[in-house]
Amino acid sequence: MELIMRNMFQSLGKNTSANKLAKKYGLRFGAGRFVAGESIKSAIEVVKRLNSEGKVVTLDHLGEFVYTEEEALESAAMCIQTLDAINEAGVNSNLSLKMTSLGLDISKELCMKNMRKILDRAKLYNNFVRIDMEDYAHCQLSIDIYKELRKEYDNVGLVIQAYLYRTEQDIVDLNQLKANLRLVKGAYKESTSVAFPEKNEVDENYKKIIKQHLLNGNYTAIATHDETMIEYTKSVVSEHQIPKNQFEFQMLYGICEEIQARLVKE
Repeated sequence: MELIMRNMFQSLGKNTSANKLAKKYGLRFGAGRFVAGESIKSAIEVVKRLNSEGKVVTLDHLGEFVYTEEEALESAAMCIQTLDAINEAGVNSNLSLKMTSLGLDISKELCMKNMRKILDRAKLYNNFVRIDMEDYAHCQLSIDIYKELRKEYDNVGLVIQAYLYRTEQDIVDLNQLKANLRLVKGAYKESTSVAFPEKNEVDENYKKIIKQHLLNGNYTAIATHDETMIEYTKSVVSEHQIPKNQFEFQMLYGICEEIQARLVKE
């Protein structure tokens, strides 16, 4: 059921009409439980509450696959406004973004222009921006752009997906940059020619790259709701005496709140 729902939502996300409807009416159909707010102001209030519970937050302006330069510029402006609001409110939050929302499918040059504007503003505030990884078609380009941006910025991170065959080698390559990575299992429907088809294979590769990146000494964000993976990470941290300031657990807003609270206490 989870796979069916995931595939359905991703298909809708690439449909122009469905995408617009979701942005307009999504919160009325139950998405509000998982969305911090319809406006930056309301999201910041949620961030304040989460901070008071001992949680750091990353805000992500929902939306991808823009089709015009105007939409891409609007999305970039929203990212900058979010960074402004974070700074003004003095909350403990950074920014995540999807480069397709910044015009990646229109032109690399447009996307890079928008990324530099956003990273410049984040650097001004001593804040951090994470590039979300999208489907396989954007994987290599996303990594290439990340590498290019790292020549200019040290306040940018990337997401890497465990379900891709290529990921173990990507971890090796990105180690040269001491990359700050969010490690996820992966959520897009991909061909078996590029991705592990079985859950147990994905799980094993996820464990492998968690350990690999931690032992490389690089900052690691383990983004999972899977308690098995959380416990595995804790065992690696304990066995190899990984300092607590080298890693974090990440979960979606509104999901597994009891686990989140327990991890904060620990």
